[in-house]
Amino acid sequence: MVMLNGGQVIARVLKEYGVPYVAGIPGHGIWGLMDAFLEDESRIPFIQTYHEQSAVHLADGYYRVSGKPMVAVTSIGAGASNTVLGLATAYSDSTSVLVITGGPPRHMRGRGILQELDRQKDNGFPQVAEAVSKRSWVANSIEELPFILHRAFNTMLTGRRGPAHIEVPYDLHAETADVTLHDLERRLPVGRQYPDPEAVDRAVRLLATAERPVIVVGGGAITAEATDEVRALAESWRIPVVTTWNGKSAFPEDHELFVGSVGQTGTIHGNYLAANADVVVSIGCRFTDWSSSSYSRGQSFSFPPAKLIHIDIDPYEIGKNYPAEVGIVADAKPAVAAIVDSLPSVAPERAEYLAEIVEHKIDWEQQLSARRDSDRFPFTLQRPLGALRTVMDRNGIVLVGSGNTQGAVKQTFPVYEPRTHLTTGGFSAMGWPVPAALGAKLAAPDRQVACITGDGDFLMTAQEIGVAIQHDIAVVFLVQDNSGYISIRGGQRNATDRIIGTEFNRPDGTPYSPSFENLGKSFGLESFRVESAADLEPTFKRAFDAKAPVLVELPTDRDLASPFVSGWLDFPPLPHITDSRQDEYRELRGKQQHQ
Repeated sequence: MVMLNGGQVIARVLKEYGVPYVAGIPGHGIWGLMDAFLEDESRIPFIQTYHEQSAVHLADGYYRVSGKPMVAVTSIGAGASNTVLGLATAYSDSTSVLVITGGPPRHMRGRGILQELDRQKDNGFPQVAEAVSKRSWVANSIEELPFILHRAFNTMLTGRRGPAHIEVPYDLHAETADVTLHDLERRLPVGRQYPDPEAVDRAVRLLATAERPVIVVGGGAITAEATDEVRALAESWRIPVVTTWNGKSAFPEDHELFVGSVGQTGTIHGNYLAANADVVVSIGCRFTDWSSSSYSRGQSFSFPPAKLIHIDIDPYEIGKNYPAEVGIVADAKPAVAAIVDSLPSVAPERAEYLAEIVEHKIDWEQQLSARRDSDRFPFTLQRPLGALRTVMDRNGIVLVGSGNTQGAVKQTFPVYEPRTHLTTGGFSAMGWPVPAALGAKLAAPDRQVACITGDGDFLMTAQEIGVAIQHDIAVVFLVQDNSGYISIRGGQRNATDRIIGTEFNRPDGTPYSPSFENLGKSFGLESFRVESAADLEPTFKRAFDAKAPVLVELPTDRDLASPFVSGWLDFPPLPHITDSRQDEYRELRGKQQHQ
């Protein structure tokens, strides 16, 4: 046992548990914790961000590349509240981040002290955190901190991953107690959760009957490090593969069995093959509306008549949105391996089926190339992505914001290795990619990292490019500038025939954009504005060769700034829309099969 204050306990445990960095903004609620990071026994590199939300996004990006949790710390009240969007993003996408916030001193709770929320109940912020965390704790003594900390790491690193939150009253940093620090190794289970043999047997029997099987891979397969097993299943049984938003990178996209992606902005052939499958093997996929075309039968999936083998670590997801013929609760890695090992040694002949896939790929390439290979200026959304893929290393990492850029990258930018495509999936938070890219580069300092974002998304957390300079984090930031929230504008037009608040315009109606090139330079980044397709590849090459933070501004045509919409999303047109959109909406909604 050692005599430590609250901040020393936390900092020493974090260092002992292997936390590589801490990100955040100091405040009076965590002065004691920040001071402990300066001591030799608990020294951890601190990454100062310009907004608390960004600290959580940064830690999120680090985890998605490394599979290891980082920590974000903030003060009480406003600082703590600013972490909510970061927590919600990590919670929605099942990523592991630990957020530690200050709290009101125990003897002052409920008095409405500086930055306390007290009108609904004494110290109300923990209730907010509970809704966006896998688990949240409030410490009430120094002695219980070691227990809370190992429970938080156990929560983050087992089962379905997710963020954890700990609130520490700031008077605990000014008191000391004799405490015993708990090692983490003996607080975590050994090994992985294996599937029930009966479930595996049923899955194999069903798969053996399939004539048009498809594997759909979600982000859970990447978290479980099951990508080799997914490939083995596809190759051994000659099964085409489609991916969701967060499943992108789970399967090499230059593989003959890769078909494309599913959902509203999936590929045309990806949606077609999945919708016409007779057996679907889902691996770490929760079937969001975004990846399932709002469950309208025949758009992305068709359950029934298709039959579903659903593999997920979380039993809550089995049967939630689609009935599962075989539901398997297990870690994806041993579950898929068990199915592969149990399949007959001779795969069925699928020549005609696989030839059909080739034909669809050719048709898709012809459609895609018209935008990807266009030399017009301002650029199509897809043109710079084709040039970037030519320049980037095969194992380079791209982080993508929400909106049109997200869909265009999903369709246009092929990736080949796990954890090389990162995006904010289920929560689709704008402002995520810039700080998350910093975390990704910290996790993979020897690999190329590109942050691809629209201007509206970029402006949410643009200030964090300064963190790249302060800490020498060599990310290349690509800003596709189309003067507005153009993805939202497209939805408005379809639903209302009118737009409001989605274009960045001057009073006379002409488009408005700041100079992102000059903005980057003002923060100290080498920055470029590209105005010719011929200059795209040379500029991208120069950016990566700089091995320093670089910003590239890419003027983008507002009306050629969208991905192809091959699926559907349930956005009802308003009553004043009286044309065929109402009929189309009623038809597609009538086919929904999520009940």
